[in-house]
Amino acid sequence: MKKVLMIAVTALALLLFFTISGSAKDKTMTWTGWISDSHCGVKGMSADHADCAKKCIQGMGAKYVFVETASKKITPIQNQDAVKDTDPGHEVKMTGHLMQDKSLHVDKIEAAM
Repeated sequence: MKKVLMIAVTALALLLFFTISGSAKDKTMTWTGWISDSHCGVKGMSADHADCAKKCIQGMGAKYVFVETASKKITPIQNQDAVKDTDPGHEVKMTGHLMQDKSLHVDKIEAAM
């Protein structure tokens, strides 16, 4: 009886843990901002920055980052391959979720209206 009770309590604890941690991690959100590069950060919030971002990404080892328009908060982008060469240089709506390491996993990028 004790063994069955211990297994049931352990299973319930694991189920509760995965439900709580999974729901916080997988919460999809949408932000408005700019795609920039890790070298320029907030300075990349302009149409003039598109070519510079491409050069920094391709030749200088920079990574794409997301800069939120309202707060100017810079968030690293986890899945770099989700960003197209045409995304920097204009304001975008970024849909995705924050990872445990505080990076942004991108699901969709579209032009902001």
